[in-house]
Amino acid sequence: MVLVATLGACTSAPPPPAPISSTSQSPTAVAQSQIVIGVENIVGGYNPHNLADQSTITTALSQLLLPSVFRRAPDGQYKLDSTLMRSAGVTSQNPFTVTYEIRQDASWSDGAPIAVEDFTFLRDAMRDQPGVVEPAGYRLISDIQPREGGKGLAVTFSKPYPGWQTLFSDLLPSHLLKDAPGGWQGALATSFPAYGGAFSIKQLDNARGEIILERNERYWDKPAAIDQIVLRRADQPGLRTALASGNDQFVLSRTDSTGINLFHQLGNSVQLHTIPVARMADVLLRPANGVLANDDVRAGIAALIDRSKLIDEGTSGGPSSSLRADAQVIPPSEPGYAATIPSGVGVPDPAKAEQLLNHAGYTKQAGSWRKDGKQLSLVLASPGQTEPYASILKALAGQLTTAGVQVSTINPQPRDLFSTLLAMPVSRAGQPAVPDGSGSVGVDIAVVPLPVGGDAASVLASTFGCRPEQDTTGTAPVVPANPAAICDPSAQPTIDAALTGSKPLDTSLAELEPKLWAQHVVLPLYQLADTMAVGPTISGVTPGPPLVGPFGSTAVDWTRGVK
Repeated sequence: MVLVATLGACTSAPPPPAPISSTSQSPTAVAQSQIVIGVENIVGGYNPHNLADQSTITTALSQLLLPSVFRRAPDGQYKLDSTLMRSAGVTSQNPFTVTYEIRQDASWSDGAPIAVEDFTFLRDAMRDQPGVVEPAGYRLISDIQPREGGKGLAVTFSKPYPGWQTLFSDLLPSHLLKDAPGGWQGALATSFPAYGGAFSIKQLDNARGEIILERNERYWDKPAAIDQIVLRRADQPGLRTALASGNDQFVLSRTDSTGINLFHQLGNSVQLHTIPVARMADVLLRPANGVLANDDVRAGIAALIDRSKLIDEGTSGGPSSSLRADAQVIPPSEPGYAATIPSGVGVPDPAKAEQLLNHAGYTKQAGSWRKDGKQLSLVLASPGQTEPYASILKALAGQLTTAGVQVSTINPQPRDLFSTLLAMPVSRAGQPAVPDGSGSVGVDIAVVPLPVGGDAASVLASTFGCRPEQDTTGTAPVVPANPAAICDPSAQPTIDAALTGSKPLDTSLAELEPKLWAQHVVLPLYQLADTMAVGPTISGVTPGPPLVGPFGSTAVDWTRGVK
């Protein structure tokens, strides 16, 4: 990281890229053929459908490299992507059926056609795999029938699904991934095996902190105007230096107050934008196989948490500090957002905590909460050392320790956290904890990103809902339907009504949000946001559609000038 910053400070022109043909090029031609973008990190995984892989770099690569049926337009609506599709529409209401027609010339970079198998592969993974992004809509699909030799398909749903346009974004090459070592959890862990977008990867170098993308010569639609896009890692001072020198054409990165000030120092030649992203920083108090399955204990622990201090720790004065998440489902940047947080939630109340913990059988002895001679002990986790979650976790652990709760903090790799630890079978209420036999540690509290935006009813069902086939009355352990391990049979009918459109979303949320806050399971902190700083040597770059960012369909039109 220091090397990148140093090079950015000492050179007045970007280092020459690897030759893209045997034809000699002048320095000016090379510079004009390449756009360099400064980013905070380039480390994967890169599967946009895995919660563990959610990041700015994953979003960027998926938009540049992978095909989607619909893409979000600048007005926030979903628009059919004609570079991939001929058509897509509802063709039956009973049963609810959507028919898709794929362009005949749409193919992966290895020559394999983009076809029905790619849709089926994604549906199966989103329905069956743990730790995926917004699976609720995919769980409603009951059948997929191929048509037109695989270039068409009819998708049948078990119930009406108004949010169907949000499905089948970022399709993956099933012919290369379905039998790959590591299966779904290994998919796109280090790179992409094939591409279905306007760009492809020429080089991915984690050691140097650089990804070089080049024009996908097998792309069947409009070719990119630029030969190469380079994503280059640097810290905040390095990003500022590279932008000021013209080495970077624009920057997209998480920033704190210091980073914002560094970019402001560049004056009017640099345009600054706040880019809210489709992720929320959340604290999950999981009613799983541990002490937090007791409602009083969970509420008591919640009464010890200072939410504002956690928000301050995570945002550090950056753009997310103005995006406090005071509602459970709709993020602050989206139309329709309104605060629903009850008075007193997230504000430390030691007296209330004492009352609740006493009722659960705990007493405070020598500064520690104990029951039957055992300390109240919790396991806290974040996805590796990924920021801001690791810093928030540390601050939360400090708050609970000071309040007399024994805590153990763990930082498993993101994929291990979401696909294993947060997917351990959950015993039903009132039943003893059931070990899963893996020897894994149960996670009581997790500080993690959760997806928001798109179809809000799908967010609601994916974050708080049960699986469609989940037994909510029996006693057998079940794999949780969501990372929070919540499944409330009394709330499920309203969640289903919102998802299927039989009840308006605002009516459903008005009924559900007070209940969700009162359960003390998901404590939202804030919506994440990046800072985009655009220099004067690039044209065509915009902040992009809501919650999508700049790496959309317009990237093929980006061009670079010379200062």
